[in-house]
Amino acid sequence: MSELRQWLESLGLGRYADVFAENDIDSEALADLTEQDLATLGVSLGNRKKLLRAIPEFCFSPQASISARHTERPSRDANIKPERRHLTIAFCDLVGSTALSAQLDPEDLREILHEFQSCCSDAIRRYEGHIARFSGDGVLAYFGFPSAHEDDAERAVKAALQTIESISAFATRVGQKLEVRIGIATGLVVVGDLIGDSAIRERTVVGEAPNLASRLQALAGPNQILLAPSTRRLLGGLFELADLGEHHIKGFDHQVRVWRVVRPSSVASRFEAHHSAVLTPLVGRDTEQKLLHEQYLRAKSGQGCVTVISGEPGIGKSRLTMALRQRLSGEKYRVISFQCSSYHTSSAWYPVVNFFERMHNSGCHAFPQTRSVGGTGQAIRRGKRRDCRPAGRIVVDPDRGSLCAP
Repeated sequence: MSELRQWLESLGLGRYADVFAENDIDSEALADLTEQDLATLGVSLGNRKKLLRAIPEFCFSPQASISARHTERPSRDANIKPERRHLTIAFCDLVGSTALSAQLDPEDLREILHEFQSCCSDAIRRYEGHIARFSGDGVLAYFGFPSAHEDDAERAVKAALQTIESISAFATRVGQKLEVRIGIATGLVVVGDLIGDSAIRERTVVGEAPNLASRLQALAGPNQILLAPSTRRLLGGLFELADLGEHHIKGFDHQVRVWRVVRPSSVASRFEAHHSAVLTPLVGRDTEQKLLHEQYLRAKSGQGCVTVISGEPGIGKSRLTMALRQRLSGEKYRVISFQCSSYHTSSAWYPVVNFFERMHNSGCHAFPQTRSVGGTGQAIRRGKRRDCRPAGRIVVDPDRGSLCAP
């Protein structure tokens, strides 16, 4: 029986051993599995959570079997050459771990550190980051290596927020005061050099970003996330941030402006978050703008209609809808926006839930005196039952190839 199969059997999940084998998932690939990957394999929600908590201990424990597994990796790793990458790097540290070691029995401390590492790894893997190193009460993570995404800075901050939330929930359960501090920086680095012996090999990064992230982590207070200027520029308006001013950071010959993450912002879309209110004129879309305006006038007169805007990513679908809103700046209308997210593929109702959360956080009552009847497409307004039918709707579909206005 293989080591991976034995491990699955020990968790009571032996039925997934054949599924892992059919999909060529070995001990090495196991460390890179995300919750979405497990869902694709048909693993139930409860078992996905169980696996994601157990994987870090299996992959990073210093047992002889793990050492043997890592000794097989150099031949493959040797083919990966050091390269220049634009990375977002996050350092996370458990506050007061030295004091905890003096207060707690070593076995109790081990359980806390194990849960801390599990919370960190769950969050990092959910947002497809790479765990570069566990060092007791600290975690180093890369976002942008080995897999790069256009929103790696956003992923790093979301992972940091989830880590704080998970650690706080665990602290409440065990009755301990547990807090973390996190520093995040972005920049050009060289990544890929392998260091260490076969049991603890890791890929190093060389550049300003890892040093700055480490210093920011040391500067952060309990349950704070501090950002470097380079990371802050990439986030736009996706998060509410507090400007902490300029600080003298050890090792840097200039003062560094630092921001603290407060919470996710209530912006309706990623496009709005990343673009300023003043945009350059829209060129070459006169026909489309005219059509959208005509559809709006139809809806305003009581003739319900649906308009579908579709095209390749980046072609300007969101920009076109923004141009319509700018044209209608003198009109009285209400925008109701729902946006899907790749981070919430396991939550079918995320766009709806997110919409109502934004309404609540902004203090905006989009539907005054209205409450849900429950899945019927109806509502009770001022004591009367009414059908909820929108007069007009714009749908942006990235997978179809034409502008459709039925």
